[in-house]
Amino acid sequence: MTNKIIKFGIIGCGLMGREFASSIGRWCHLTDSKAKPEIIAICDKNETLYPWYTDNFSSITQCTDDYHDLLSNPDIEAIYCAVPHNLHKDIYIDIINAGKHLLGEKPFGIDMEANNAILQAASKNPEVIIRSSSEFPYYPAVQNIYQQLQNDDFGDIIEVEAGFLHSSDMDPNKTINWKRMIEFNGEYGCMGDLGLHVFHLPLRLGWKPTSVFAQLSNLIPTRDNGKGEQVPCETWDNSTLHCNVDVNGKSFPLTGKMFRMAPGETDTWYINILGTKKSVRYSTKQPKTLWTMNYEPGKPQCWQYEDLGYAGLFPCITGHIFEFGFTDSILQMWASFVDELAGGDANGFPCASLQETNQSHSIFTAALKSQKNNSVESINYETV
Repeated sequence: MTNKIIKFGIIGCGLMGREFASSIGRWCHLTDSKAKPEIIAICDKNETLYPWYTDNFSSITQCTDDYHDLLSNPDIEAIYCAVPHNLHKDIYIDIINAGKHLLGEKPFGIDMEANNAILQAASKNPEVIIRSSSEFPYYPAVQNIYQQLQNDDFGDIIEVEAGFLHSSDMDPNKTINWKRMIEFNGEYGCMGDLGLHVFHLPLRLGWKPTSVFAQLSNLIPTRDNGKGEQVPCETWDNSTLHCNVDVNGKSFPLTGKMFRMAPGETDTWYINILGTKKSVRYSTKQPKTLWTMNYEPGKPQCWQYEDLGYAGLFPCITGHIFEFGFTDSILQMWASFVDELAGGDANGFPCASLQETNQSHSIFTAALKSQKNNSVESINYETV
């Protein structure tokens, strides 16, 4: 039963800001929430974005183009921040130092230096809860996989492949945006924007790569700037990271794929885990279907599938027979964060942690070095 209101501000009122706001509009969908978020303030340099929020949320009493106004607002307890990567360091640190809880967008800093600075600010403000957005692990099938890996005997892990594929940049005539500009997106390119989606679950399972060989591609080196001029398009379109993971004295390959140019893919997240006793595979292409294979010597090796119903980490009014979708995963992710703010344990699966963002930065930093040197690079996990 919801009995506590947590007042939020939003910094960055674009696509994902609207997704967060609309999830609040669906909060009654949850049947057992300790608290409910309420948006009371928004901030964006583009004032034309304000009316959508104010028309739909009467609770909003502050609209500003200066995020410091939100930090000085004593009524705001927590902030969702969705801004370009080059702004993460300064804004996230200011939010943390202001004592506001934070759910921010990946990659939590344009590079490792920025991420470390954010972690240092967090270490000085331990009372502030800080998490990163990452929706896909909240699909019922992914939660099912996570629980199986906690409880079942997969034997030795043979191989893992995880990826996030979409085709948003397939059109060579698409106008350049900030995600294709190094000064705003950073040198990670597609890894910075998509990478935590790929590595969140493996890192949560303790599968930290020890080395990486990277194959990065910049397939369209120039794009139109909206004025009929071709300008450099310098960030990586696609990345394939061939990693090695050591667990309990044994190693296995982990391949992570992050593609902006994947023909035929609208927005596909997937993971395949092969073990000597049990294997699983899942893709959001078939959002309710989980494939499993149990191996016993002398018996047929047969994949079996189960169509999972609507079974989120946080209970909802939706009947079990219905399907789960992306907006449901966003609601579940936000329920996890708000549960922590209300003193809960996120039902055992908190949003991506600062440590996990730092680990992903270590992977991507090594991947850049690998691409530059055409080499296998060791991954150094820094402790801040």
